[in-house]
Amino acid sequence: MVSKHSIAYQVAKRAQEEGAEIILTGGPGKSCRLTDRVANTLNPVPPVIQMDVTCPEHIDNVANFIQEKWGTFDGFLHAVAYAPPPCLGDNFMGVPWQDVAIALQVSSHSLAAIGTRMAPMMKKGSIIALDFDASKVWAYYNWMGVCKSALESIARYMAKDLGIKHGIRVNCIAAGPIKTVAAKAIPAFESFETMWAERSILEWSVDKGALDVANSAVFLFSDLSARITGEILHVDGGFHIMGSPVEQKVQEKIQTIPEN
Repeated sequence: MVSKHSIAYQVAKRAQEEGAEIILTGGPGKSCRLTDRVANTLNPVPPVIQMDVTCPEHIDNVANFIQEKWGTFDGFLHAVAYAPPPCLGDNFMGVPWQDVAIALQVSSHSLAAIGTRMAPMMKKGSIIALDFDASKVWAYYNWMGVCKSALESIARYMAKDLGIKHGIRVNCIAAGPIKTVAAKAIPAFESFETMWAERSILEWSVDKGALDVANSAVFLFSDLSARITGEILHVDGGFHIMGSPVEQKVQEKIQTIPEN
């Protein structure tokens, strides 16, 4: 969470509004400093702990902090994604394994790494992973799309294992495109905005969508979703069910075409 525009920030804010006591984690270096700065805009200001998800020691530090502070806790949001620049763009086949491995470890396997360490401290509860519809091929998204496919699969296997052993629910939220710091790394991100304007059933805002996702996350964290696990909840204005532009919007475009 590095800005107030991030999904994680909106989830944290909404969770607090519903009475949750939270902690935040920040990535290595500058990322953690930015998270600390943004945390100061929340009320109450939550603790911020550095957690590089590629370092088991960092995950242990967070777990130890939680153990000392609460003993047990109710859930966590996985809002971690990173891919080296070559993984995004128009050269899918030419990306070296070293870059792919980093992307998969940070964006996908980290869900299992964190869940493995945190699950013993959770009394049932809920784990949520932020997703982007991985059932389709997206231009320029490339290896991050593969990472999201892996994330979804990992979430399903975790739902089975953690549900049986600990009663923990694990779900994904597949959000529509949102203007965040992470989105700036995706080449031609504006093409997503155009597609959603044409094909989403319900109006979608790349500027305000984070709040819609946050409201859904609060639901999945709550007991209202007590029997929901292994799901991918699409919060995208209905875009994912459409095979073509929405008829009404097509008709509107046709009506604006001047007659010869």
